[in-house]
Amino acid sequence: MTAVDGDQTAGDTYDARAVQEKWQARWAEQNPFAASEDPADDRPRRYVVDMFAYPSGDLHMGHAEAFAIGDVIARYAFQRGENVLHPIGWDSFGLPAENAAIKHNTHPAEWTYANIETQAESFRRYGIAVDWSRRLHTSDPEYYKWNQWLFLRFFERGLAYRKDGLVNWCPKDQTVLANEQVVQGRCERCGTEVVRRSLNQWYYRITAYADRLLDDMDQLENGNWPDDVLTMQRNWIGRSHGADVRFAIEGREEPVSVFTTRPDTLYGATFFVVAADAPLADELCADDHRAEFEAYREQVAKLSDIERQSTERPKTGVFLGRYAINPVNGERIPVWAADYVLADYGHGAIMAVPAHDQRDLDFALKFGLKVREVVDTGEPSPAESGVATAGEGRLMNSGPLDGLSKSEAIPRIIEILGERGTGSAAVNYRLRDWLLSRQRFWGTPIPIVHCPDCGEVPVPDDQLPVKLPDNLKGADLAPKGVSPLAAAADWVNTECPKCGGAAKRDTDTMDTFVDSSWYFLRYCSPGDDSAPFDIDKVAKWGPVDQYIGGKEHATLHLMYARFFVKVLYDMGMVGFTEPFRRLLNQGQVINQGKAMSKSLGNGVDLGEEIDKYGVDAVRLTMIFAGPPEDDIDWADVSPAASLKFLNRAYRVMAEAGAASAPGADPASGDLALRKATHQALDKITAAVDAQRFNVAVARIMELVTAARKAIDSGPGAADPAVREAAEVVAITLALFAPYVAEEGWERLGHTGSVSVGNWRRPDPALLTQESVTCVVQVASKVRDKLEVAPDVSAEELERLALASEKVQAFIDGREVRRIVVRAPKLVNIVVG
Repeated sequence: MTAVDGDQTAGDTYDARAVQEKWQARWAEQNPFAASEDPADDRPRRYVVDMFAYPSGDLHMGHAEAFAIGDVIARYAFQRGENVLHPIGWDSFGLPAENAAIKHNTHPAEWTYANIETQAESFRRYGIAVDWSRRLHTSDPEYYKWNQWLFLRFFERGLAYRKDGLVNWCPKDQTVLANEQVVQGRCERCGTEVVRRSLNQWYYRITAYADRLLDDMDQLENGNWPDDVLTMQRNWIGRSHGADVRFAIEGREEPVSVFTTRPDTLYGATFFVVAADAPLADELCADDHRAEFEAYREQVAKLSDIERQSTERPKTGVFLGRYAINPVNGERIPVWAADYVLADYGHGAIMAVPAHDQRDLDFALKFGLKVREVVDTGEPSPAESGVATAGEGRLMNSGPLDGLSKSEAIPRIIEILGERGTGSAAVNYRLRDWLLSRQRFWGTPIPIVHCPDCGEVPVPDDQLPVKLPDNLKGADLAPKGVSPLAAAADWVNTECPKCGGAAKRDTDTMDTFVDSSWYFLRYCSPGDDSAPFDIDKVAKWGPVDQYIGGKEHATLHLMYARFFVKVLYDMGMVGFTEPFRRLLNQGQVINQGKAMSKSLGNGVDLGEEIDKYGVDAVRLTMIFAGPPEDDIDWADVSPAASLKFLNRAYRVMAEAGAASAPGADPASGDLALRKATHQALDKITAAVDAQRFNVAVARIMELVTAARKAIDSGPGAADPAVREAAEVVAITLALFAPYVAEEGWERLGHTGSVSVGNWRRPDPALLTQESVTCVVQVASKVRDKLEVAPDVSAEELERLALASEKVQAFIDGREVRRIVVRAPKLVNIVVG
């Protein structure tokens, strides 16, 4: 492919394919982007991490955007002369590889590593400035050994445990799914209807860190992390203060506790609701209601937790034929099973106060249950309006609480409950412990041996890694309801490390979120075979200065990584409590207003775009389309226009290089161009610092236009100011279009990479403007232009505008109703 601008001379032709091949080879030979571990290197350190790629095929448009953005940030640090760690790796365990192995009767490793090599070559072609010596793959035994080592340390601290629990189960993939993997009741991977079932599973006790996960977010505020991500994290943890209230149940010896954030409304509790899939519901169900309850429970098993909590779904439930006793007024209230209460929230049961909770009210109105107002908010009756009154007010119909405000009533009712032995203050969390187990092959084996005499026995550290067997593939991996590892008898059957007797290995593998919860620490010492990471090197590089990735990871991945770092901090292995100082979420690349899809016919092949326009044009198009967090609609952008600009920029650099040699004093050059260059450099620097990369590109485009004008109709290409402008174009363009920048830098007579240590500071003396043009409008139409000082005051600018003869001619005696001044560039006069 040869890219040629319309007005380009033959000697200045920019051959994108040849230039790409040339500089790929040069970078591979020179390794200019390797992080230095030299103790004498006192440059400021910068650690930049792009979220892992998954090797599901070649790079796609989403990769093109995300890694272009991360590369800008890394290259800017390289340009400023910092010691930069910008590594690369692959999150290479997971279900897609296993399904591909089943389909093609191969081992998952074959599919995985072939795809990794394909992507690695594409990353090299894409010009990503990474330290390839730190490359890692999570499916390597050298990596997942440390997943197992960390699991055992968590196990020792009581943070890894097994229990029976209700899970989302995909009957086709035969594995558990996180709530986020269930879409409208179906598996997001295969579309099969998901069911709920009880399994004995491994968990990480992330709830032990709930308060710290919340409180440490103070470190991430003030623009370090996006506000909406912090809000999602807080909502996911969902810390609530309230009370545990104990309700006696007729015919049951032990009371049942419920958690409520509004214990002040206890007198308004008119029925009791138990999660339909909780063991408690089965226990409380009366015999004559058993058939109806079991049919209902089977129906609820098909719903995800997210669907069950949706306010859009009609309320469903069944009466269990039992009654609870309200502990404050002795009222006998019916016990129902319903789907809008979750088994693992609080205690799996709630007191329903329909007058002041909309979900309870919807349920009560549907099933004809009592609605009693106990807070006077001045709003219409909920029983009549159908709208619950959840706001502030004075308590009523509440005995000793009557007349109190919410803030007064809550401590009083907690005191009363405490005196009666029927309740106490409590804190509850929406966050649930991390379900770790997966019943699939392609993941980290859990390093536990099950012994009939010794129970759960950790695999000794010196026996790690517990490797996956290499003799399973294809049909051996097909879903069977248990992990495929269970069929590998030679692998499963082993000796108990404690007593030496016959025992069996645990056959579940770890959730792949484990792999990505600490990989950024491994990058600091990827070849370490004595520890998961070198503590001193992590202290040198960590925490990550800038993390880049999609917002789809705003809750789970980021929460889990934060959890891991806090545990490691408690273990004395890291000296910080948050893994990522700054977070940048890029938008999506769509086409014609919709996500790219083969079925929609709107897919765009990245490789084809690169073949047609070149890497630089695609990268520049991604960056110039808008702020990083915005979506990019490929139908609305133009890589062809980007290519045309790059050719213009290359021609400026090539002509300046041909006309003069490095070293000329730019101070002897054209002053107007020098000012334009330094003002552009100042604005580009400010835009990149603010991560408004599209704005920076726009300023580079303006500088290229100014340089082109100086060459064609000004002092000419030999002027030192033109060379200075061309060099600034090369240096700044290297962030976004590294190939053309490197080639242009070489054409300017320089050796070495333009991408390392060349950023310049603008000369403050050249940033001042002797005058600016102020536009004066009358009735929103331009009537005059004034040359004024850049620091002119609003008052002086108004006086000058009104003194203008042209302006007065258009005012023509009419009343001046308002004057809007935007010093120093605009005055708008509104007349009557």
